[in-house]
This record gives sequence, C-alpha cells and structure tokens, in this order.
Amino acid sequence: MLDVAVIEEPAAAEASLDPIRSRILAALAEPGSAAMLAARLGLPRQKANYHLKELERHGLVELSEERRRGSVTERVYRATAASYVISPSALAAVSPDPARSPDQLSARWLLALGSRLVQEVGTLLTGATRTGRRLATFGVDAEVRFASAADRTAFAGELAQAVATLVARYHDESAPEGRDHRVVVGLHQIPAPQPGAPGDNATDGAAGPPPRRPGGTPGARPGAGQDGTS
Repeated sequence: MLDVAVIEEPAAAEASLDPIRSRILAALAEPGSAAMLAARLGLPRQKANYHLKELERHGLVELSEERRRGSVTERVYRATAASYVISPSALAAVSPDPARSPDQLSARWLLALGSRLVQEVGTLLTGATRTGRRLATFGVDAEVRFASAADRTAFAGELAQAVATLVARYHDESAPEGRDHRVVVGLHQIPAPQPGAPGDNATDGAAGPPPRRPGGTPGARPGAGQDGTS
C-alpha cells in the first residue's frame, strides 16, 4: 500500500468523492471483504460489493487475497493507498493557472500556486511509483506569529529577497546537464479551528499561538526525502 496516491483521472476523482465510497476507502486501510465492509459500515452486502467493484475499476482498491470458505471464494480487498490527493489535472478545463494575474499578495494566486504544486508533484510521484525510481523533493513547514501587520509585511519582503538571492546564486541557465526545479514559498494565516473540530478551543474559538518545539521557539519543520528521495 502506498502512503499517498494521486488521483488524476476525472472518473476516479468522482468515484472517490462519493460519500459511501470514501467511507469504504477509509475502512479498507485494513483488508476486508464485501461482507466484512457491510458489517463495519452498516450497508447491505450487495451494495458494498457494487461500490467495491467500482473502486476497483478505477484503481482505488485492489484484490489482496482470495479465501476459500467451503464452496464459496471470499475476495478480500484493500485500498491502494493510505490516503489520496485529487490532482487539479482531474479538472483540467477549470484548473487555476498561476500565469494568470500573478500577484504575490493575492490569496487566489497562492491557491493557484498550490494547485500547480499538487499537479506537478503528483505527476512526478505517479511516474516515480510506476518506474520504481526515487523522487528528490524538499519541503519546509514553519509557523510564525506576527505582532503586527507591519511585521508581516517586512517578513514577506525579507523572505522574497532571500529567495531571490539564493536563486540568483545557484541558477545556471547554461548547465548542459542541469535540471529545472521550481521553488514555491507561501505565507498565509492559520484558520481558526471550526466548532467541534479536533483541537477546537471551545472558550473563544480563536487560533492560539503556534506549538513550540523544545527550546521554546516556534518550529520550522524542513523535510527532505520522506518519499524515498535520493
């Protein structure tokens, strides 16, 4: 089972978004048959079997094993991944394009960048999985609490300058065997917890300060190689 699978086909995306089928996918983190799923989810066996077949047709579940029980063969399935991401390529005709109206201060442009990131990394990950090759990636995740809007603006300016300086230092247009990479840095406010959501602060519903790491400073969480990078 893969840790994450990227759904690129529109029909597969539609299948995964069906409420019953999404419950089946979650349940099949542990292998199960149609009869077992029917009992777990409170569904008629025939209905569970129908949805299983549809998920299998779109490559979202796969046959794990067949068990012989008397004169009956029980087919046991499992999800092909622990979690799924729907690539914007599944909605190619209406997928956001960051080339339209680029604006560093636009939330919509940031979403367009994120959409392109999911699409491009998803394509690379799918190809790497099929060929058994490693995919080199790097990510940084950090939380920062600004005292004022002016501080946030200053931070964004310094960050942009630092990235531009690094890009200018390492970019080599003439490298004959060089490989193009994309750098995306985003900054956004952390949404307040929704009522009833895990971690919800029932007192005032406001987002609290970022969790602190050992040493008392907000945590920057760089990551490289979590998916078997080289």
